[in-house]
Amino acid sequence: MKMPRSPFLLTLVGCGQLTLSFISPHPKAVAHRQPKTYIQYYRGDGHHHGFSNIVGGDAYLHQVGTLRGGDSSNKNNSDYASLSSLSVMELKRLLDDRGVDYRDCLEKRDLVERVVTSRGYRSGESTSGGLSPEENRVVNTFARASPSVAYIQTMSQQPLIQRGFSLKGTEVPTGAGSGFLWDDKGHIVTNYHVIASATKSKNPVIKVKLQGMDPQSATIVGYEPEKDLAVLRISSRNLPSPIEVGSSHDLVVGQSVLAIGNPFGLDYTLTTGVVSALGREVDGVGGRPIKGCVQTDAAINPGNSGGPLLDSRGRLIGVNMAIFSTSGTSSGVGFSIPVDTTIVNQLIRYGKVVKPTIGVNVADDRVLRSIEMQLKRELAGVLVVEVVQGSPADHAGMKASTLRSDSSIVLGDLIVEINGEKIICVEDLLTAIEARSEGETVNVTLWRQCDKRLAETVRVKLTSSDKLKNVGGLKKNNAWQ
Repeated sequence: MKMPRSPFLLTLVGCGQLTLSFISPHPKAVAHRQPKTYIQYYRGDGHHHGFSNIVGGDAYLHQVGTLRGGDSSNKNNSDYASLSSLSVMELKRLLDDRGVDYRDCLEKRDLVERVVTSRGYRSGESTSGGLSPEENRVVNTFARASPSVAYIQTMSQQPLIQRGFSLKGTEVPTGAGSGFLWDDKGHIVTNYHVIASATKSKNPVIKVKLQGMDPQSATIVGYEPEKDLAVLRISSRNLPSPIEVGSSHDLVVGQSVLAIGNPFGLDYTLTTGVVSALGREVDGVGGRPIKGCVQTDAAINPGNSGGPLLDSRGRLIGVNMAIFSTSGTSSGVGFSIPVDTTIVNQLIRYGKVVKPTIGVNVADDRVLRSIEMQLKRELAGVLVVEVVQGSPADHAGMKASTLRSDSSIVLGDLIVEINGEKIICVEDLLTAIEARSEGETVNVTLWRQCDKRLAETVRVKLTSSDKLKNVGGLKKNNAWQ
């Protein structure tokens, strides 16, 4: 049986004075049973100098080594043996890294020869995907962090219905989002709005899925709508390592960030970007603004909520929360709750946020604006309308305004500063107090009788709202709204 002629002619230009060309089999060799590769030799003068045949890749490499160097050294043999063990894709990546064209290489041996003859080859050279150091860093960060990112689904248990001879309940999906593993005890952090429907359902069902694991049922540990954060818990058996926690206080605009989540249910999706702004104020689901948010252009879409925002080293710097968009999809403006302001540990320990307070009730801002108009002078502060008996404010001698039976007002204290920080509205007061801890002492600057000339500073030791819950806490008095 005759061997078919090869339908190609491929020329390789080697070192020295030899040029190698793959051609069709020599006419006298067609009777050989074993397929052979023939090499046609050309000298620098362009004349043909005979044929030689070899069998197998190793023999080819040895032959080419002899042709290239005249005398094949151990190093050449080692290099060829090392390269011949690589895959075609790895060889191409090596050539890509060097900017060497290999489109005319038809077989693996061609690629090997091209690698060896390309300038700067070093034995043992890396072939890790041809990625840049920056790309390798991102790939490694994602590989390290993604196992700790959770896909969260909430469902409601519908009443039992008759199906044949049995009663079966149905689970109706009510929400989905992302989350991440906080510790080795199985605590999962997410946004409150991701599991909000479950907090209002009589028979909530929450499923959490980590990469490579089956979905697990989760229980609610605690949540805080005003901070848009919640903590769930799953079984702590065979869990991956939690995400390393970083810091958000030293972030700078322009630094690289990564967001991992499940946009539109597409699990374990990575997007990248930069910190595009800091200190943003975003309206939270609880009705109060969340201050100090991190703005990023990393794509955040529905389903990303509750997922981690990471720095370039894979450390947690924020919890992805919201986007600014007119279409409902990413517009390049996303917001994350900074990790330094999270109240996760309070939710784990108490199931809720234990808020500090000085023990006063204050008037709504619009009420104070109305009083300003009546007095025809500016009152830049927060009006105290009740001092809780036995509270820190009571011990400090703070006085409340009172409302007479004829609807006239006897003005009391106006809070204008907390530790030197100006207080212009109720939100300023709440933020200034809640940024501190129970037991901490603050300096409260007051205008007695709402008169600037009677300014005074008192020291007040904060207590917890729980300790005043039976007699009132830091809230608005209905009589003054």
